[in-house]
Amino acid sequence: MKVAISSDHGGLVLKEEVKKVMEELYIDFIDLGCDYNGSVDYPDYAIPVAEQVRDGKVDRGILICGTGIGMSIAANKVKGIRCALVHDVFSAKATRLHNNSNVLAMGERVIGPGLASEIVKAWLLTEFEGGRHLNRVNKLVEYEENTILR
Repeated sequence: MKVAISSDHGGLVLKEEVKKVMEELYIDFIDLGCDYNGSVDYPDYAIPVAEQVRDGKVDRGILICGTGIGMSIAANKVKGIRCALVHDVFSAKATRLHNNSNVLAMGERVIGPGLASEIVKAWLLTEFEGGRHLNRVNKLVEYEENTILR
């Protein structure tokens, strides 16, 4: 598995913690920024990760900002992305099992590094369950494919 990760200025500290978790799990990753603690615009960091996932250059993406909200909204503008904003372990597992999310968003100002580590482990190590959930995900994909606005 290969993961693209990025943050804006509000997620820098947590991003470094998440990178340590991926190293411990021997998961290959690329860091697409930011590495600057001054104010930056979250779409500039969310969209490149989402595009990497969309284009098949990585398997999944992780995005971190102050709340995770801006990053998740931006990522979900990219066709083919199912970004889930998650702040608990149960939801991290559920969004993989049931929704086949391919991007995870979290907020550094919402959760601490310990919980974030558990969320990331759960999200990365949980596979899509398929079955009845596949039909639901396929409905989203079909709608996206048939929508004029991209």
